[in-house]
Amino acid sequence: MRFENKVVVITGGAGGVGQALVRLFAREGARIMIVDMNEEGCRVAADEARGLGAEADYLAGDLRQKEYCEAAIAHCVERFGGLDILLNNAGIIPRGTIEETTDEMWFTAMGVNLNAVFFLCRAAIPQMKQRGGGAIVNTSSVWGTLPGPGHVAYCTSKGAVAALTRNLGRDCAPLGIRVNAVCPHEINTPMIRSGFERRGLDPDKAVEELNKTVPLGRIAEPEDIADVIAFLASHEARYIAGECVDVTGAKPVSG
Repeated sequence: MRFENKVVVITGGAGGVGQALVRLFAREGARIMIVDMNEEGCRVAADEARGLGAEADYLAGDLRQKEYCEAAIAHCVERFGGLDILLNNAGIIPRGTIEETTDEMWFTAMGVNLNAVFFLCRAAIPQMKQRGGGAIVNTSSVWGTLPGPGHVAYCTSKGAVAALTRNLGRDCAPLGIRVNAVCPHEINTPMIRSGFERRGLDPDKAVEELNKTVPLGRIAEPEDIADVIAFLASHEARYIAGECVDVTGAKPVSG
């Protein structure tokens, strides 16, 4: 078991990729702290992890708040005695050009997608130093490194996460802390499906059409992304630091 007795914080743990991460790390022996604004979703995910034999706890709250981010790390350390792995998986996707993007859309995207990553990393790194090292995996996006159309707040926030990852990867490597990011394209999650519904589209048909645009034949499932995140967090990736890994099924960013 790759993560036996490793303590991991998973943000967005009640969402599509987050749930896949909780299951994966639970099966592989980790002790899990789940962080999400959806308290009932946190409870369900924690119960599932315990059902798989893992120790699990959660703290629900708003990742836009620095105090909550710091409290989540502190709660994890108090509950499990330390911290080895931080998975900054939580994110939101506000849609719109610059003319369509409101102040609220912009600041919410930055708050959840970028500022929370900074606050959580800043709180977690001293704890990892005490353990002699650790691993952080951030979730950026291929739309951050190669911006797509009509998502200015989302693309900007995810591009900043990629830059933050590369900076931390360089600065933290001498501490034995590896910082990397995964950069997915579209993922078949409740988030993308709810976006289709808001636009008046049938989610199943919309996903079928998206599948046709991917050279590998389908958009990613949550487990496809979770597996790459777990690899980057594991000893198998021990010489990878400061990297942003595209996971796209060979689909380019276009439009």
